[in-house]
Amino acid sequence: MLANYLIGLREGLEAGLIVGILIAYLGKIGRRDLYGRLWAGIALAVAVSLGVGALLTWGPYALTFQAQELLGGVLSLIAVAMVTWMIFWMGTHGAGLSKELRSQVDAAVDRSWFAIVLLGALSVGREGIETALFVWANVSGGSDPVLGTLGAVLGILTAVAISWGISKGLVRINLSVFFTWTGLFLILVAAGVLSYGIGDLQEASVIPGWGVHAYSLTGLVPPGSPIDTVLGGMFNFTPEPTWAQVVGWVLYVAVTTTLYLRMLRRRSRPSAAPAAAPGTATPASAPAH
Repeated sequence: MLANYLIGLREGLEAGLIVGILIAYLGKIGRRDLYGRLWAGIALAVAVSLGVGALLTWGPYALTFQAQELLGGVLSLIAVAMVTWMIFWMGTHGAGLSKELRSQVDAAVDRSWFAIVLLGALSVGREGIETALFVWANVSGGSDPVLGTLGAVLGILTAVAISWGISKGLVRINLSVFFTWTGLFLILVAAGVLSYGIGDLQEASVIPGWGVHAYSLTGLVPPGSPIDTVLGGMFNFTPEPTWAQVVGWVLYVAVTTTLYLRMLRRRSRPSAAPAAAPGTATPASAPAH
């Protein structure tokens, strides 16, 4: 539940900041008449995200067992790829997000009436589809479906409240620190989803080695025990992984964490510039208006 809560919180905050920037800029250029179109695009993004979640939940039941395992494995790998891309994209584009969105609004205003609808749908839809896919993959790996979904919903609702508070000046949060630490946590969550996906592909006979365990931790973490439930729900932990799962998990964590930390070091180098005066809002603490 905690993993899905953080996924919903992080993705929801990203979407909330994007919506806040778009609304603030439309107001700044005197185009409040386009609010309706923007909200229509956002509503379309939410509907598509819910549709993707429903399709992932109920669609595979009509398939054979092997087809279900193959689909689960492929979607898990896609979920890992999307979340990994999201972690690095936010780390490299976060500082210039406001400027980038404002330029997109300027271009959309000069086009057809549908351009603003499409901008709202694409800006928010990406976050929604990522959330639906990753929560589904995490729940499929052993998390309780009800608690997993509830965790994601609570995370999104928390993000909505925080985003509203930021837009009204009631909440100040260092988003740079937040995204940095949740990024590290999501790397571990994604590694678990990757391991689960590899297991599915092994069960579907796409990858060999299913049933040959690298080691067994059932003595330390008994199946069904509270610690097994917690670790399984947060990180898709299995006490008896195959060699392919172990190798995939270790390589993903080692490579992704190394690249992520290097990106953080490169991003922190320009911070040697003169510090802003106390009380001055920074791009990391609130969306630009």
